Amino acid sequence: MRDENESQRDLGEQPLARLLASLSLSAHDLVAASREQLTHKMVSRACKGRRLTPHVQLKVLNALNARTKGSYALADLFAYGERRRSSAEPEPEP
Repeated sequence: MRDENESQRDLGEQPLARLLASLSLSAHDLVAASREQLTHKMVSRACKGRRLTPHVQLKVLNALNARTKGSYALADLFAYGERRRSSAEPEPEP
């Protein structure tokens, strides 16, 4: 049973890891740019594909956008979870 739970939490390398590599950024760069309490361990887990809480995902996203002056969305960083809208997409109509 533990192996099954472990596989649900370990989701493999995430797009965040490739994005950081392409931008020549490290976990330390995100931690230093963060205005929130973000740790190296949180960034490491995000890159490796450990399932993070939505709150920690937002901390990573905010740090990346602060460091790069970019406008990345959660869907750009994480390949799991529900589909996330970018800020440019309109709200769905009821």
